[in-house]
Amino acid sequence: MSNEIYLTGITTTGTPHIGNYVGAIRPGIEASKDLTTKHFYFLADYHSLAKNEDPDKIVRSTLEIAAAWMALGLDTEHAYFYRQSDIPEILELTWILHGMTAKGLMNRAHSYKASVQANVESGNKDPDKGVMMALYSYPILMAADILMFKSTKVPVGQDQKQHVEMARDIAQRFNHHYGQTFVLPEPVIGENTAVLKGLDGRKMSKSYNNTIPLFAAEKPLRKLIMKIKTNSLEPGEPKNTGDSTIFDIYKAFATPEETAEVEKLYAEGIAWGQMKQKLFEYINDHMKPAREEYERLIADPAIVEAELLKGAERAREEAVPYLAKIRDAIGIRKLG
Repeated sequence: MSNEIYLTGITTTGTPHIGNYVGAIRPGIEASKDLTTKHFYFLADYHSLAKNEDPDKIVRSTLEIAAAWMALGLDTEHAYFYRQSDIPEILELTWILHGMTAKGLMNRAHSYKASVQANVESGNKDPDKGVMMALYSYPILMAADILMFKSTKVPVGQDQKQHVEMARDIAQRFNHHYGQTFVLPEPVIGENTAVLKGLDGRKMSKSYNNTIPLFAAEKPLRKLIMKIKTNSLEPGEPKNTGDSTIFDIYKAFATPEETAEVEKLYAEGIAWGQMKQKLFEYINDHMKPAREEYERLIADPAIVEAELLKGAERAREEAVPYLAKIRDAIGIRKLG
């Protein structure tokens, strides 16, 4: 058994889309088949509070994301699959880490700086207007998620790399102060993990409302794919794969051989409508078996709930004794 421990979380703020699938879910499921390493996959439901979502939406999103992992074949016997809020030790550790986190470090967090920037640009006198503490100290909660399970590798997109580095900083400071307690994590940036563009050509993101839901039924799926923004090149004119959202999405799903064939079609000037139809058929066939299983799970949330509780029980077998050790290190101990 190698000593590598991988940890991946998805925030419960919407319906899983194809960007989540190629960026996190598919590589995660592949990795979970490696029995020489430990894998933790969790639903980051407390993180969703930083975005101030509607409560019903958080519940729905939790069900949809959990059902997606299960329908796509996550091995929950081997991998730890749990909901963040079912592990109270994570929240206790979050507060403990606050004691070792410099405010200056949090001031440098990208999401916080973006909020301040938006306030400054819109002429607000208060640069912190509308900034909630959940957004501000989001990286500390993420550090607790990572450190609680002694994660060594955290697969993240380029935009989250900073948070893993912050977790390292906090852990190093803690270890320096209280003795060797935490394992230092490393971000793993998937070199070939595609960051997909959405319908409008920007990054596919729930916040831009430009996503293609992973388990969209056939008709809505086709309708969305037909909406993908393209340039005005006519059929027969050679097209560039480099700036084509349709090509990027196709490539993220297809084999290298299939991708090479489509590159040839681009060079020959395939019509956009024809290429969109080809993409629709490919994704639809690819997702069909998992879609049926997903719909079965969505219709019976008790199956999903039982799986998450089973995962939480296993995760807490790791978290409870470790938190006891951390509490001891900081002087929160029984008297006599």
